[in-house]
Amino acid sequence: MNVSPRTLLVRGMLAGLLAGAVAFLVAYLLGESKVDAAIAIEEAAAAGHDHGEEAPVSRALQATAGLGTGVLLYGVALGGIAALVYCYALGRIGRFGPRATAALVTAALFVTVTLVPFLKYPANPPAVGDPETAGRRTALYLLMIALSALLAAGALILGRRLAPGLGNWNASIAAGAAFVLAIGVSYALLPGINEVPATFPAALIWDFRLASLAIQTALWTTFGLAFGYLAERALAPASTPKEAVQPTS
Repeated sequence: MNVSPRTLLVRGMLAGLLAGAVAFLVAYLLGESKVDAAIAIEEAAAAGHDHGEEAPVSRALQATAGLGTGVLLYGVALGGIAALVYCYALGRIGRFGPRATAALVTAALFVTVTLVPFLKYPANPPAVGDPETAGRRTALYLLMIALSALLAAGALILGRRLAPGLGNWNASIAAGAAFVLAIGVSYALLPGINEVPATFPAALIWDFRLASLAIQTALWTTFGLAFGYLAERALAPASTPKEAVQPTS
């Protein structure tokens, strides 16, 4: 059955919306307490200084409506991008069904745009990081995402070229090893960032980063499952039942 990319794009965005809702729930339950703890440390360190500024948006609103809106929009955007990648990958990465292809594409995107950049530049809670270096840190993080995506595309091309001679399994292993090696070289060449104050609790940093990774994992897992189901419904709908045979008189 021929399905337009627009159909899959819409379903990808719907799956992304659902994934965003799940990620928001995980973020609220796991992440907000860590943010509050970091803010408390920041306020305690600033005690005695007359800064005289109040947050334009209350903390309660940030943790609910603000967080929810941001995560939902993030999920919809990633869902749309993932659906476009799915449209390209469908039928080009092997004889996989719609759900299996969705799982493979989701896993590849999770590793490429989330896990690889996270391992080099992990998330930090409030009160960590110099505001004057925020632009540089953001640029390095985006550069790591771009490098990861380009290297993943190169590994895919390499695997396809090696497949006729090595077989699909060996070619996939070789391409994966090349990707890991290239990422390792990128890690070594790109500058590191360590702006965590010596007095900041290491346990809080660790817990915050684990919560951040759990949020991303929940987002991508939910998207993969939901989009796989929706894509299968569009690409391989259930066959209509045959008309009941009318009894002859």
